Amino acid sequence: MGTCCLCPLDISVSPCVMDGNYKDTIGRCYLGLYLSFLTLGVVEKGGKNVKGCRETAFLYAITSAGVTHALSRACREGLIASCSCDYRRRGPSGMDWEWGGCSDNIEFGSKFSRQFVDAAEKGKDLRFAINLHNNEAGRTHVIAGMRRQCKCHGMSGSCTVQTCWMQLPPFRAVGEGLKDRFDGASRVLVTNRGNVRRRALLKPFHPEHKPPSRKDLVYFESSPDFCFPDNTLGHGGTLGRICNASSIGVDGCDLMCCGRGYRAETREEVSRCNCTFHWCCQVECRTCKVKRLVHSCL
Repeated sequence: MGTCCLCPLDISVSPCVMDGNYKDTIGRCYLGLYLSFLTLGVVEKGGKNVKGCRETAFLYAITSAGVTHALSRACREGLIASCSCDYRRRGPSGMDWEWGGCSDNIEFGSKFSRQFVDAAEKGKDLRFAINLHNNEAGRTHVIAGMRRQCKCHGMSGSCTVQTCWMQLPPFRAVGEGLKDRFDGASRVLVTNRGNVRRRALLKPFHPEHKPPSRKDLVYFESSPDFCFPDNTLGHGGTLGRICNASSIGVDGCDLMCCGRGYRAETREEVSRCNCTFHWCCQVECRTCKVKRLVHSCL
């Protein structure tokens, strides 16, 4: 993949967003976490909105996080002409380490995500404020997950001094954090004071609940009944969906199958196996057939 130039005013010149790591990153998150059948039902129908419910909140947050993560990494890898490593992420060095190396450019990624993802949110109603909040929640989870990574230097493998840089969290970890927030999403109202863009103007639907934090997902409508197909909402129900028989969450068979029960079957799948690393730098794997127990809704 060559370099690309990003223009916040023209989506057509943003191949790193539309055709690059962004889609793959979010796709891996959905598969890896067995994400809620609710949100997947929306995605499969190509973007039909399912009201202002918690499933939509998750979709906005994971999309914003995916753009932020993909672009921050693309800068470090030299895939974007207008940015590079973030050499400004510095702070006091430690006793046995110093700043150096190539940090993921989270500043560029989050800034462009605001310009790219938030651009469609125009208006001054509750939906507008909630979508912006959830977009920012996705970015916040990526930023909060940045960690210092270090490489040792010294004679004969010793670690006399370390060179350190800031690195993005694995996107799986970001997705898991957002999945937890999905399970505990806050229903909110909007106040009548000031600028609706400000997060502080979202208040809990239930007065006894605390206000949502920057990392919380928020919604204002109850979720529709996803158990059965509804073409107007863009989902196909849960018949035949793969579920997790050992989970008590939204991906669990008890909830996902809506009490209809589920079947278990053994499927044969092809996967990579017996991988070996050859210096330097190639990984070779064999192809193996693996039998896996799969549960699906009746």
